[in-house]
Amino acid sequence: MALDLADFYDAELARHNWQLRDAANVGTADRVLDIGCGAGQTTREAARAATRGEAVGVDSSTEMLEIARRRSAAEGLRNAAFEQGDAEVHAFPAASFDLCISRFGVMFFADPAAAFANIGRAMRPGARLAWMVWQSRERNEWSDAIRQALAAPATVSAGTPDPFSLGDPAVANELLRTAGFTSIDFIDVREPVFYGPNVDAALDALAGLYLVKDALAHAGEPPEEPLRRLRDLLELRMTSEGVFFDSRAWIITARRAAA
Repeated sequence: MALDLADFYDAELARHNWQLRDAANVGTADRVLDIGCGAGQTTREAARAATRGEAVGVDSSTEMLEIARRRSAAEGLRNAAFEQGDAEVHAFPAASFDLCISRFGVMFFADPAAAFANIGRAMRPGARLAWMVWQSRERNEWSDAIRQALAAPATVSAGTPDPFSLGDPAVANELLRTAGFTSIDFIDVREPVFYGPNVDAALDALAGLYLVKDALAHAGEPPEEPLRRLRDLLELRMTSEGVFFDSRAWIITARRAAA
């Protein structure tokens, strides 16, 4: 299942990925930190660009990191490494990275202020960051439409990760400035998310995601009914290229303050 999820996430975000890659603009000698790297697609891309540098991916999932290491080895990448840990408390080497990237991996910290400060300490003075985060829930059709189909409440259940926690630029800006970052900018990204080549594949993939699992757990009706409504929704979003939903994201860029 982890392998399927790894492929699903990479396919889902294919139209976002190139924009993050362009914003990151990895240099050939950069030492890159990738937060929430998952199965390592963004880490491997950074390693290929940093031919005289290194890319280090960090994630909390053992299964995803096993896939990341396997794929990196298969590609012969000797300058890509993967570490398991929570970036909020992980013992990064101080002032050792030139660039920090993340593709939707920095919105889920229990204490984002502590996490951003910890990441900041790992970055050299003047180092850059390029993070992609979701904008607010109401700007992301994939979330609202799916929740409505499942008749789920709009609020996030206790203990459920909130993918929209950095959707307000004022919130993200304050967290980053407090953590010692300057020159903070927000790039508006509007690209569709891809959920599968057909309705059956999309329904199968979505059934494994926290958004659907949480909604079904609080639906108050047999799961067959909300899943039928979800299938009807996916039918409406089916195109000649597959099932797509509109989405909005920010690419946040900033620099670590000079010493």
